[in-house]
Amino acid sequence: MQETKGVLERISHHEKLGLTVNENCSIALPADVLQKLLQPHRLAHYCFIFMDEGSETYQVDLQKISISDGQVAFGLPNQIFTNPIKKESNQNYKIGFDENTLALLPHTYPFLLNPLNTNTITFDPVAKQRVKSVMSILFQLLHAEGKQKPAEIILAHLNTLLTEFNSAYFAEANQELISDPKMTKYVEFRLAVESHLTEQPDVHTIAESLALTTSTLYGIVKEYSGLSPKEWMTNRLMLEAQRKLRYSPVSVKELAYELGFNDPDYFSRTFKKNTGKSISRFLEDLRDLSSN
Repeated sequence: MQETKGVLERISHHEKLGLTVNENCSIALPADVLQKLLQPHRLAHYCFIFMDEGSETYQVDLQKISISDGQVAFGLPNQIFTNPIKKESNQNYKIGFDENTLALLPHTYPFLLNPLNTNTITFDPVAKQRVKSVMSILFQLLHAEGKQKPAEIILAHLNTLLTEFNSAYFAEANQELISDPKMTKYVEFRLAVESHLTEQPDVHTIAESLALTTSTLYGIVKEYSGLSPKEWMTNRLMLEAQRKLRYSPVSVKELAYELGFNDPDYFSRTFKKNTGKSISRFLEDLRDLSSN
């Protein structure tokens, strides 16, 4: 697995912002960066691909994600992302930005926590045209000849773009996070788990930190994910285990300790129960897949 820390700095299109925007891959990347991005890599920044015309399949955290006209595929920091080889007939925009750039924006965008567990967004025809227009303007602003455009102008358009993304993300599930306090708590739960993943906090501790009872937290997580809080946390840990087994040369014992398990045998049993495969079978299947 390739690490991408420092990549965005090399391909950023603004001297004051960690931000890159490309239209139909018209801005060439350094050869070593392109080679790295065409392999499975752990994202160190936010990455979005808006498909104007055509179709492509990406891989995000072991899952294939296909998009076509009027859709976005996205990857978040720490997710494992793989780009396809570009099709010349496709028309798309790609944008990447870092946490520092995100912190300069006036709002938060709850979809960036991906509470609905999807890495795609679909726009209706009118919204698609708005998104395309903003992407085009950002591209022109960043690549215009002459003096570089002020960061404030760039950020204003980036805010508009992310607002469109956030609205469409929740509209697909008929959810309105702003007016739904339960969804807000679900997002906070996910963030708490993500922030303390390898510490494996118990459900009671997380519920207390969110000012909820364990039964209330159970109901919220069950409603939005179909899982209990404990099941959701275990699934997240096992996803991280699969990431590392697939992309990092680490022993089972080392991985168990790295993920907060004191007993490697218990970790192995949990992995098999969660994935349906023993770790040895999982690795064997990976070797078979890579040899095809």
